Amino acid sequence: MDFSSFLTSLTTSFVIFVVLMVLFAWLSGKPGNKVVYYPNRLLKGMDPFEGGNYASRNPFSWIREALSSSEQDVIAVSGVDTAVYFVFLSTVLGILVLSGIVLLPVLLPVAITAKTATASSNTTSNGTFSDLDKLSLGNVADKNSRLWAFLIATYWVSIVAYYLLWKAYKHVSALRVAALISPEVRAEQFAVLVRDIPPVPGAQTMKEQVDSYFKSIYPDAFYRSMIVTNNKEVNKIYEELEGYKKKLVRAETIYAESKTTGKPEGVRPTNKTGFLGLLGEKVDSIEYYSQKISELTPKLEVEQKATLRDKQQAAALVFFTNRVTAASAAQSLHATMLDTWNVMDAPEPRQIIWTNLTIKFFERQIRQYIIYIIVALTIFFYMIPITFVSAFTTLENLKKYLPFLKPIVNIAAIRTVLEAYLPQIALIVFLALLPKLLLFLSKLEGIPSQSHIERAASGKYFYFTVLNVFIGVTVGGTLFATFKEIEEDPNSLLTVLAASLPGNATFFLTYVALKFFVGYGLELSRIVPLIIFHLKRKYLCKTEAEVKEAWFPGDLKYATRVPGDMLIVTITLCYSVIAPLIIPFGVVYFGLGWLILRNQALKVYVPSYESYGRMWPHMHLRILAALVLYQLTMLAYFGAKKFVYAPFLVPLIISSLIFAYVCNKKFYRFFCCPALEVASHELKETLHMERIFRTYVPPSLCSEKVEDDRFEDALSHVSRAGSFA
Repeated sequence: MDFSSFLTSLTTSFVIFVVLMVLFAWLSGKPGNKVVYYPNRLLKGMDPFEGGNYASRNPFSWIREALSSSEQDVIAVSGVDTAVYFVFLSTVLGILVLSGIVLLPVLLPVAITAKTATASSNTTSNGTFSDLDKLSLGNVADKNSRLWAFLIATYWVSIVAYYLLWKAYKHVSALRVAALISPEVRAEQFAVLVRDIPPVPGAQTMKEQVDSYFKSIYPDAFYRSMIVTNNKEVNKIYEELEGYKKKLVRAETIYAESKTTGKPEGVRPTNKTGFLGLLGEKVDSIEYYSQKISELTPKLEVEQKATLRDKQQAAALVFFTNRVTAASAAQSLHATMLDTWNVMDAPEPRQIIWTNLTIKFFERQIRQYIIYIIVALTIFFYMIPITFVSAFTTLENLKKYLPFLKPIVNIAAIRTVLEAYLPQIALIVFLALLPKLLLFLSKLEGIPSQSHIERAASGKYFYFTVLNVFIGVTVGGTLFATFKEIEEDPNSLLTVLAASLPGNATFFLTYVALKFFVGYGLELSRIVPLIIFHLKRKYLCKTEAEVKEAWFPGDLKYATRVPGDMLIVTITLCYSVIAPLIIPFGVVYFGLGWLILRNQALKVYVPSYESYGRMWPHMHLRILAALVLYQLTMLAYFGAKKFVYAPFLVPLIISSLIFAYVCNKKFYRFFCCPALEVASHELKETLHMERIFRTYVPPSLCSEKVEDDRFEDALSHVSRAGSFA
């Protein structure tokens, strides 16, 4: 990419960002758009404009509000997990700022005043340097003493990272402690999840076995148990029934509207009973849905009783009357055999994956290894199209392999735009296809909670992005460009790949710029959700529930957001010394991200779960993985530069591994198990154990017919002598 294309990419991205900012300032003040730009506040009953009329507000006052908000404000509105995410953003931002303060004023002059590197160290395929290349380490000749400055800079970045990561781990641990010692009653703190219950001996029931086992170990604190059941059939009936209830409300709303817009007696809505409402007999919708509800309600009650009685499985939730006992039970070894009576802390009721609770121990282990193999193979085979696209989408290769495009590509304006955007957009499209696959694979492992599934998917996505984007783009582009050279001298492979790093810096500069200008511009303006909402409200939504479903924003989606940020961390760190100009781009990415996402966390997104910072150890570990990759990259590059002091970086790599080990030993277990000194704090609320127990009952097993004594008796009997889930 030449300098003009780089400037074109940067300028157009900035213009798009400014346009999106202006759109946000205008659209967010429209009363009809409040549900898109302030849903979090509206759901909490807050004034979206914080007590002021929008007309009297500065359209950019959101910046002041985001900057003035405290960490406790974020926790109060969006929870600890969101606050921890901002610790991650500010930590990376701090690493880049402190690194840039030293690297930019020192390394840029050292590089630009150096004698141009020899042809053996060319950063471009035609043996010339672009203007940007002159600002990189590639402009320094082999064996030159100026390389010392870059080696010392590598140490500086690493030391800054160690200091800030250690400080951040202590801070997040304090946030987790503050949340867990809260005197408020949280159901999950009084429960444990028990898996791999052994076969029931003799004439005992599953309920009796579980109760006797835990009563004997915890005689004073045991409350009761809830046996997990196979809810497939009851869920199916329940979902069908709820679907008909929604359709009935919709039909009644349409009928009521017809009385005000048409004939006074109204027009009763109709529908066809066949496939998707397109085929079959035409019937009165209100009568049809009412009849279906009447048929399914008793059917659901019968299936509920059958499920509670006959479909119990080898897993349970066990409840205790105090937090200390539950915390102790969650981290204790209960049986001599590892594949029986496995106990762990219970997830929140809203994030339990019920179908995964009954998967046996060894089946979970086998599933995990199979998923790892599938992910490894997917990474490998996904690298092929990524590498191909990164190489194929260069203009020279497009003209070579698609000669009919040559007249178009040769037009200066089109050439500049294509060169500025084509590879980056192709890469973003490829990466957008992955998240759902990785979430699906993580769920297949048998993980019991949604937050854990997202952490697992996030880890997989991180390795995808690093291996396929950072390494794949670098290696792929170089291999295609220098294939003949490597074919003639295979031993030059590592040298050629290392020497190509500065030449790839411009690609990653534009990639990062595209991510923060266009990506965060779309994030703030919410143009896509706004258009979708208004289309749904105009053409699809008839009831209040449907309107709410159309604008409900969901959460921050850590499974994809965190790995995307980690990719930028990896790119910025690995190029921070090779091409220091990337540091300001990284600073803008994380600084702008902190500001815009602060606004979104306070006003838009609604958390779907709370894990009290369980994602942090995984964030921390992957920042360290990026740091080690950066150190290895620098070691290889200094080796390619024939710098005899390159081995001085080996102790730095060892230091990173030791630092990771120490952090893991010191902090990690508290994020896996609730500490007893934390759980021992007193509650300010009266403890209602039955209410805690009921929060874990799946909706499909709750009865609405409370007046039906026979059903309530059966439910009560099973819940105490057979229990349910």
